[in-house]
Amino acid sequence: MQLTDPKGRLTTIVLQAGKVFHTHRGSFGHDDLIGAPEGTVVATTAGVEYLALRPLLSDYVLSMPRGAAVIYPKDAGQIVTMADLYPGARVVEAGVGSGALSLSLLRAVGDGGSLLSIERREDFAAIARGNVEEFFGGPHPAWEVRVGDLADVLPDAVKPGSVDRVVLDMLAPWENLGVVADALAPGGVLVAYVATATQLSRFAEDAKADGRFTEPTAWESMVRGWHLEGLAVRPEHRMIGHTGFLITTRRMAPGVSAPVRRRRPAPGAYAESAVDFDEAELATDLGERTVSDKKIRRVRRDLDARRERREGGPAGGPSDADRTD
Repeated sequence: MQLTDPKGRLTTIVLQAGKVFHTHRGSFGHDDLIGAPEGTVVATTAGVEYLALRPLLSDYVLSMPRGAAVIYPKDAGQIVTMADLYPGARVVEAGVGSGALSLSLLRAVGDGGSLLSIERREDFAAIARGNVEEFFGGPHPAWEVRVGDLADVLPDAVKPGSVDRVVLDMLAPWENLGVVADALAPGGVLVAYVATATQLSRFAEDAKADGRFTEPTAWESMVRGWHLEGLAVRPEHRMIGHTGFLITTRRMAPGVSAPVRRRRPAPGAYAESAVDFDEAELATDLGERTVSDKKIRRVRRDLDARRERREGGPAGGPSDADRTD
């Protein structure tokens, strides 16, 4: 459940019979909420009222345990819409991270579709699997997770031309254009999520040079909330600005090259040679923090404990599943 206090602060808890939720302003028992309808207000022993609702997908993504950084809901929503995901679609994603985008993709393809998630790190794949199963209450029938490099896993996992959509969240997505082109059906959509303008440029130019994709389209989205208090209606002082760029392109029919778009490039628009990228250096330049093994172990223990409680087994790990967003 998601609890909202009088100041609008959110706290996510997992309800368990006999447990007590403690705050610095009193407490209340989980039994006060178990069996109650959503939209219930519960008061602590000190009289502080909390609004109780089930968390939305966007709430869960921002509060769930994470190893790697997550794709924010604003970008996940753009990916689902602009990639034209639909129930029954066959989708591949590479770079699973903590499973945030996987949740949105599974919601879109439904039980009748399929999502193959490929992650290079086994510990990240385990965290993603735990988060997805926590949200859906168990394994999703349309989901498969494989550990390894996209270039190695994808050719053995799918038949050529059998994939409807591919989503890439990695440092150098242009390195996998060939294997993605082989997997995509004609008209299939490829979406890449990148953090910098240099990555965006490299992906776009390599996709054009490949010849099997349509002209790429790129954009970013920014979200600004509004303060609503009587007649004091104004933009919030904070906003979710740049998180990443999205670039999309579609697979051409086999043996057909995309028409060359006529354009007059600005002087100096094209370098004499391609820019070389070192993934380790790029990660450092992007400010990506190395996730410590200690944090990974703690997150995995937390998710394992939740799964055991959900399945009715012995509850290990932290004694309280409460977490403040």
